[in-house]
Amino acid sequence: MRTIRWGMIGCGDVAEVKSGPGFYKARNSQLVAVMRRNGALAADYANRHGVPRWHDDAESIIRAHDIDAVYIATLTDTHRDYALRCAAAGKAVYVEKPMAMNHAQCVAMIDACRAANVPLWVGYYRRALPRFLKVRELIDSGAIGVVRLVVTRCLQRLPPAEQLAGNVPWRVDPALSGGGYFFEGACHTLDFLDYLFGPVTSVRAFAANQAGAYRPEDIVTAALRFECGVHASGAWCFAADVDEEYNEIVGAKGRIRFSTYKPVPIQVFHGDSVEEVPAEDPPHVHQPLIQSIVDELNGHGHAPSTGESAARTAWVMDEILKEFRAPS
Repeated sequence: MRTIRWGMIGCGDVAEVKSGPGFYKARNSQLVAVMRRNGALAADYANRHGVPRWHDDAESIIRAHDIDAVYIATLTDTHRDYALRCAAAGKAVYVEKPMAMNHAQCVAMIDACRAANVPLWVGYYRRALPRFLKVRELIDSGAIGVVRLVVTRCLQRLPPAEQLAGNVPWRVDPALSGGGYFFEGACHTLDFLDYLFGPVTSVRAFAANQAGAYRPEDIVTAALRFECGVHASGAWCFAADVDEEYNEIVGAKGRIRFSTYKPVPIQVFHGDSVEEVPAEDPPHVHQPLIQSIVDELNGHGHAPSTGESAARTAWVMDEILKEFRAPS
């Protein structure tokens, strides 16, 4: 079993705990080098995480002979460019979510990697997390019978005014993130629903900015129909008076309620009775998916989050926001 040698482009917040350590803690995996345009910050990350070397230009990662695969952990606006450059260099690619700014960019990334005969994975790590696999296991075992409907609800309070003054946070700067908090975060839920039920074939949606605290969407409502026949509805409001979030899967014989973002117990309802299933996340939430990628590169199994599956989620996001994004 060979050791997969990783290079990482971007080593900001997401790489500190969620993802970065997974590359040197997974079996048969080594983090060889990291890159950040601010060399001092790259050096600091490398020193604290025991990474052999650091760089302040991406080309040093992309062209390195001792790197087999590249993790792209930069903001969304650069994902396509870095993925295409890695593909041209023959490097396997693991890119953060959202995969790209829109579905068309995702297709370009898939085509480039296919032409270069290199694999492409996307950081929808919930497809490999134990508590989400438990939800899938409950559905597959018939715990709630045939699935009819999914309802997802996400309410968040506006950030403090001082956080939105001056330099706007990148998550609500569409030029960097592709949209707002919905675009950057709700894709996790929609991607996991794709993992459970397969492709969405029809979307009806409304999006708006009601609070005026920033430019992109702050309220979204959507109805989805999956190819398998399951229906879904979602409501997201990022200018509410409370933080609240859950997903409920409604079956013919019961319901499953779980959180996308918090490792709280999974609830299984049958009529008026409820059973709570403990749910915890590992210290580094990307690590199970990273392990599946390393295993696939070594010829064992297949990682569950691919460019193709992530592009389907990007298409759904585009459809939901299509009217809102259209020129007025």
